[in-house]
Amino acid sequence: MKEILAVIRMEMINKTKEALINEGFSSLTCRKVLGRGKKKVDFAMIEDLITEGDITSPKIAESMSEIHRLIPKRMLSIVVDDKDVQKIVETIISVNSKGKPGDGKIFVVPVLDVVRIRTGETGEIAI
Repeated sequence: MKEILAVIRMEMINKTKEALINEGFSSLTCRKVLGRGKKKVDFAMIEDLITEGDITSPKIAESMSEIHRLIPKRMLSIVVDDKDVQKIVETIISVNSKGKPGDGKIFVVPVLDVVRIRTGETGEIAI
């Protein structure tokens, strides 16, 4: 069993959910998250704006910079049989790939066991 964690743009959640349902994967958990990637900030550009008077204070420049800003995203969590991982990953990529920074990330993590609380069933049957 594997858990697929996908961090995607907020506006892509409904399209992603629909695509997964169309592929037969309707069970998922979704949460609102905040985060940021590795993108570097060009502070020289911000300093130029301050120097040229286009921005009135360094505090405004700091709020414009992305160094402190966390971006709202959605995180999907889907636990599936090993045989379904590739299909789900491909589906998420096909919906979310725009070729731009911020399209998202997918993590595939092993799951050692699952227990259904209501019945006590364990393993793949509990998924």
